[in-house]
Amino acid sequence: MKRDRIEEIADLLDKRGKLTLEQLDDYFPHVSQMTLRRDLFQLEQEGRIIRVRGGAMSVKEVQKVSGEPYTKKTAIQMDAKIRIAQKAAHLIDENTSLFIDGGTTAMYLAKEMPDINVHVFTNGLAVAIELAQKKNIHLTILGGQVLKDNLSTASPVARSYFDNTNFELAIISAAAFTPENGFSCASQIEADLLKLTRRKAKAMYMMLDSSKIGKIMPYTFARLEDIDVLITDDNFPADLKEKFTNRNIVVM
Repeated sequence: MKRDRIEEIADLLDKRGKLTLEQLDDYFPHVSQMTLRRDLFQLEQEGRIIRVRGGAMSVKEVQKVSGEPYTKKTAIQMDAKIRIAQKAAHLIDENTSLFIDGGTTAMYLAKEMPDINVHVFTNGLAVAIELAQKKNIHLTILGGQVLKDNLSTASPVARSYFDNTNFELAIISAAAFTPENGFSCASQIEADLLKLTRRKAKAMYMMLDSSKIGKIMPYTFARLEDIDVLITDDNFPADLKEKFTNRNIVVM
């Protein structure tokens, strides 16, 4: 019975693309919202849907926008990314202007962000889609070349754009980190954009799940001394945490 309901929810999401919990209530009037939330969690664990604030989206719907590589990334270390995103969301104050990058952890951050009066700049297409649903968030998306693996944009002309914009905080993520090579990513054009945000923001918060530690990508965009707060998961090595705290970096 439970499995039949879960499969029916999956079929509905594949057909409709996205459903809210209220819409699911209409389809399943004799099932509690708590049970429906558990069903959605089960489907997300199976990699068939992506939960969003107030409901869920079919993976097939996400693939229409993002393609398969990005969708697969959302499922890697998903629980850790969600916990990191929840921590980061609590650090955002009302009336703040901030930059959020286009990584999959940033997409979960967009889901977890409260609907408060803030101005968000982002180069993330999935991030923008999520934030556009929140009525109190003012949203600006940066243009440029679309990086399909990361579903983000980047452009050499971003420097001139940033000359005329202001944000106090940058919350970004990295594809890889080692103490020697710093925080790195796969694209030169993306690294250049993240360097710009690092110089522009008054504070930089880094979201990094422990699976990224020890990996090296081609382009470094930040080093330990460039960040103010590290937001990570419970598997972050204690000896590495000490390297951050010794540099007065807050580790959450």
